[in-house]
Amino acid sequence: MSPVNVRVPAKINLCLGVGPVRDDGYHPLATVYQAVDLHDEVRATGRDDDQITVSVHSEMDVRSEISVVPDGDDNIAVKAARLLRERTGISSGVDLSIRKVIPVAGGMAGGSADAAAALVACNEVWGTGLSRPALEVLAAQLGSDVPFLLHGGNAVGGGRGETVSPVLARGSYHWVFAMAHEGLSTRAVFAEFDRLNTGAEVPEPVVPDALLAALRAGDAEALGAALSNDLTEAAFSLRPELEDTLSIGIEAGALGAILSGSGPTALFLASDEAHSLDIAFALSSAAGCADVVQSRGPVPGARVG
Repeated sequence: MSPVNVRVPAKINLCLGVGPVRDDGYHPLATVYQAVDLHDEVRATGRDDDQITVSVHSEMDVRSEISVVPDGDDNIAVKAARLLRERTGISSGVDLSIRKVIPVAGGMAGGSADAAAALVACNEVWGTGLSRPALEVLAAQLGSDVPFLLHGGNAVGGGRGETVSPVLARGSYHWVFAMAHEGLSTRAVFAEFDRLNTGAEVPEPVVPDALLAALRAGDAEALGAALSNDLTEAAFSLRPELEDTLSIGIEAGALGAILSGSGPTALFLASDEAHSLDIAFALSSAAGCADVVQSRGPVPGARVG
């Protein structure tokens, strides 16, 4: 069978509300996802035996610290392939080749994106014929962001992020991403969030009405004003230089500035492409930025081709 190529976008969180830690160690989340046109690519090639292998490549080392991407059975794309195989009862193997563009440990769900792409690619190369809803059930077992990256577009995420509901939205948005020199552990940021909130009553998270209204109206200025992230203080505590990066983008006239997920990637909303270029230029000389990327969203989720 011919190899199957799947492109999968990065995600950003337009808001991220974080509730009190649950008995299972997870935090309830209330978020609005947007998929953006920064893509990883996964190629799946069928094998005659039952082996599942993975290789990871990048043409942009400053954006992807591929040396820290797990290989073998620890890679989440391999876990996705194994889960699909277990649930469908097939015995075939596959070689997975991942081309990384989404930053590693950057708060943009690069690993989850690769898992979503592996599910789609293996479903095609093995001919297992599962529908997207069936793949989303498997995706939820792999990680909080994986179901959304099958879906794409804009969506509300609940639970620990794994429940996804489409959002009525208009318009396309111009973003500037400031990539940090090194990644930031999601687990470490949530642990710092818990430490900072020791003894405090953390409320249950909600998605701000103002943000949903801005998306329905396609109003970039209102959206910029409504961006929010409850993990910001924890990320700043671990990486104080991120606060300086956000300040530079705001001084350059960004409509809104926020960390993506648990960070360290910083997001800046621009009014149009020219404004996006101005913000990118201002950030390009910032000491905390390894790279600056202009992007747009929303875009579709993982797709063959």
